[in-house]
Amino acid sequence: MADSKVEERLAAEGLQVPDVAVPVASYVPAVISGNYVYTSGQIPVQNGDFAFKGKVSDGGEPGTVGLEDAQGQARVCALNTLAAVKSVIGDLDRVSRIVKVTGFVSSAPDFTGQAQVLNGASELYGKAFGDAGVHARSAVGVAVLPLDVPVEVELIVEFA
Repeated sequence: MADSKVEERLAAEGLQVPDVAVPVASYVPAVISGNYVYTSGQIPVQNGDFAFKGKVSDGGEPGTVGLEDAQGQARVCALNTLAAVKSVIGDLDRVSRIVKVTGFVSSAPDFTGQAQVLNGASELYGKAFGDAGVHARSAVGVAVLPLDVPVEVELIVEFA
């Protein structure tokens, strides 16, 4: 099957929707309820590994992740949410609207740029879906995330 128009737009940006990630606990990647898909929180796993671990910080302390790298990790999470959506509806062109994005940022105590980190995911959805990618969003700072990843993103989409 040919890639969807959404995937073609992402490919033009040098990005690819991966295969859906295998859950690391007792859950499924996504569920359908009515005309909505709800994804589980997706972490920035690529090819079975993590590029970064630790808390997001402005200071550049050893073992922390800077803003720009954290934004990149949010993009990886966003691609993984799209993989989860695709796994249950088959074709991303069926998405009629990105409804809500919730992002969690493992933050150093003085880091307050969670919204900027999540822009990495939000901008990807905009590139992929255009006006249908404009969404409501929450960006939440947390003490720690599973497997010590810096970012986790979950998604609600409406589809036809």
